[in-house]
Amino acid sequence: MALNDILQGWIQRFLFDHDAREVFIMSGTESKTQQLLQRKNQAVARGIANSTNVFVEKASGAVITDVEGKEFLDFYAGVGVLNVGHCPEPVVKAVQQQADKLLHSFFAIAMYEPYVALAEKLNAIAPGSAVKKTMFANSGAEAVENAVKIARHATKKTGIISFECAFHGRTFMTMSLTSKVKPYKYGFGPFAPDVYKVPSAYCYRCHYRSSYPGCGLHCLENFERFFAAEIDAEHIAAMIIEPVQGEGGFLVPPPEFLPGLKSICQSKGILLIADEVQTGFGRTGKMFAIENWGVEPDLMTTAKSIAAGVPLSAVTGKAEYMDAPDAGNIGGTYGGNPLACVAGLETIKFIEDNHLCSRAAEIGQKTMTRLKALQERCPAIGDVRGLGAMIGIELVKDRETKEPAKELTGKVVKYCLEQGVMLISAGIFSNVIRLLIPLVVTDEQLDRGLTVLEQSILRAAAEE
Repeated sequence: MALNDILQGWIQRFLFDHDAREVFIMSGTESKTQQLLQRKNQAVARGIANSTNVFVEKASGAVITDVEGKEFLDFYAGVGVLNVGHCPEPVVKAVQQQADKLLHSFFAIAMYEPYVALAEKLNAIAPGSAVKKTMFANSGAEAVENAVKIARHATKKTGIISFECAFHGRTFMTMSLTSKVKPYKYGFGPFAPDVYKVPSAYCYRCHYRSSYPGCGLHCLENFERFFAAEIDAEHIAAMIIEPVQGEGGFLVPPPEFLPGLKSICQSKGILLIADEVQTGFGRTGKMFAIENWGVEPDLMTTAKSIAAGVPLSAVTGKAEYMDAPDAGNIGGTYGGNPLACVAGLETIKFIEDNHLCSRAAEIGQKTMTRLKALQERCPAIGDVRGLGAMIGIELVKDRETKEPAKELTGKVVKYCLEQGVMLISAGIFSNVIRLLIPLVVTDEQLDRGLTVLEQSILRAAAEE
């Protein structure tokens, strides 16, 4: 055989992205994906991680199409950003129309009606009966930063309590509030002072080695000791918590936990901040997750699905606290951009008009039923938990020891991607498959995606 023939036979080669380690097999000319990967590796900072090698060309509803023309079912929704799916027509049209009129002016100098209208809407739909007010920012982390500022100014106190397994962002304060060390905190210390961590209600891995409901809720009882041994309650301005902890592993607290926290806060003069960045806008079967417990927070942060992918976040809270900072104390150049505000108005209208809160409950019920059945067949599934269409599958090496199965989780994500379903992992041990399925998913797409997920879990578990 001629040397040229031999070389041609071996021209297929592997390209690994250093983050995802996803293998691409290519022959002849480079694919568009390969070209883009090479450009990305040359131009983009290494700290921007990529869990897949997919470059998106377009997307609609619950379907992503990459630059090679391959379609994927989206089961991660931009990490909870796309509850209304990709490119919902009313939102796209509203943004297009607004772009013809005004892109930016800075609300603090020259105001515009969409900012006011969206604030009015959020005040109206926020949990509880108290009079509310709203301010806008750009990201979930920025909303949390502002909520902390507002709480401190309103209470004239400085201490902030957050919870283990929490994720609140990657800025200085929000990184300090966040619990997972790698990759979010490692190497970035020292962190903001006056931040105090307490155990969360992670019932599957109880900090106190107890079992609900016979545990007596040690996670609430702990506060009596905490305020005596760690910091006096009179020093604490606010307590912040995700009603369902997201990056921490989709942890759904027991029924008594959030009402118990509210009671503690009220008795100690502490503000309760609900971080609804990932849980808000229909994801859990309610417009906001904390409504599932009948709790009214003092302040609430929102972002992600607030505007169908247009960068926007908000702090909404009781007027007496929101009005505590003086003029100019809060805000920012881009906060409440007119494009984002019209997108937010149309997104909320889309959720309401299409009954997506009810749809989330339907998706969740169907998904939980199938996954619970799979759990009975597959010992690698330690726990299945969720609320509405926010569902986590915790994978373990052994059900008795509950040793986290991080590598197995990675395999499941990889096998799903190979079969055209895109999802991601979570958890402080990186062993939870998290499902954030767009609420506009069709029944056929849901069934097909869940079948791929089931097959991938069984395949990966069989290889262990």
